[in-house]
Amino acid sequence: MDDNANYFEVNKSTWNKKVAIHAQSDMYNMEAFKNGKSSLMAYELNALGNVEGKSLLHLQCHFGQDTLSWSRIGAKCVGVDLSDEGVKLAKQLNGELNLDAEFVCCNVLDTSKHISELFDIVFTSYGTIGWLPDLKPWAKMISERLKVGGTFYIVEFHPIAWMFDYIDGQPKMKYHYNKDEVIYEEYEGTYANQSSKMVSKEYGWNHGLSEVVNSLIEAGLQIDYLNEYDESPYDVFPDLIKTESGMYKMKDQLFPMIFELKATKK
Repeated sequence: MDDNANYFEVNKSTWNKKVAIHAQSDMYNMEAFKNGKSSLMAYELNALGNVEGKSLLHLQCHFGQDTLSWSRIGAKCVGVDLSDEGVKLAKQLNGELNLDAEFVCCNVLDTSKHISELFDIVFTSYGTIGWLPDLKPWAKMISERLKVGGTFYIVEFHPIAWMFDYIDGQPKMKYHYNKDEVIYEEYEGTYANQSSKMVSKEYGWNHGLSEVVNSLIEAGLQIDYLNEYDESPYDVFPDLIKTESGMYKMKDQLFPMIFELKATKK
């Protein structure tokens, strides 16, 4: 087994454990979601607009809340995730909510081995690319799954945010902005429930914006825009302050927390 396969297995095990904890968490607010509340945030809703009747592939979908939220507003969705527990819960929610989304359990880099259809939209959001060692095969797969003229959209935490170690609650700059070597972290709790006794064991990689952009260009996509924002829709970094818009900012904001990129398959 190569190193990456081993890293993916450890990550899969961690994500399988996270599913039950996250499904009970305030952050994922399952009761409100089941009662019709969308899990989608302003960035992605503004970027993709009216998705009614469009086919949408959601990469690294966790247990499917965003996939199902797109489904509720008329998209024909397929969600992909590494975690079999996540996919199991996603399928259960899909049935319970009487929606028509489909879910596939696989490593996101292997998506084209499991899904052959082409999509109007490929979508991924918040904490996804850091689980991938190399973005070239990821971008190639996105291009393979998009129709000509189709849209790829990512909204993601800014790479500068991943230069810090947050384990002790006090951010310390520790990692290179664009790091080829794997980063291993082991800590108690998860981003959605920091008081959980679960031990998260995680292998990740840092990808700078140039790597994101160039991998997509190389795969045949045309970049429509790249935007950076100070406000995060999630309170997942230490000591954030809630803004009037309901988003979160740092007290002393010296760098963006979010970037979004939209691209078109030529």
